[in-house]
Amino acid sequence: MSLAIDVVGGKWKMHLMWVLAEGPVRFGQIRRKLDGVSEKVLAENLRQLEASGIVHRELYAEVPPRVEYSLTPLGLTLNDALAALETWGDQHREELAGRLQP
Repeated sequence: MSLAIDVVGGKWKMHLMWVLAEGPVRFGQIRRKLDGVSEKVLAENLRQLEASGIVHRELYAEVPPRVEYSLTPLGLTLNDALAALETWGDQHREELAGRLQP
């Protein structure tokens, strides 16, 4: 299996990458943008992407503590690669729509 697929595989990671491409974002903001993801699954996906060097977690020494997530330079290059996949999906949306399960 491809190393890139290992990094972004799963239901939420690619969606998460698109959210993070917009710039630094807090956990709650991510959760609101990814309708249907649980806190547990989101936290797990963020930890995995952070361990892979794709996501940076910034903890601010404030009260209450503030945490922001963003793409690392490596994550930005992966996001560029995923853009081609999005383009392909857009080009074949109608053809695939009847074949894919929701």
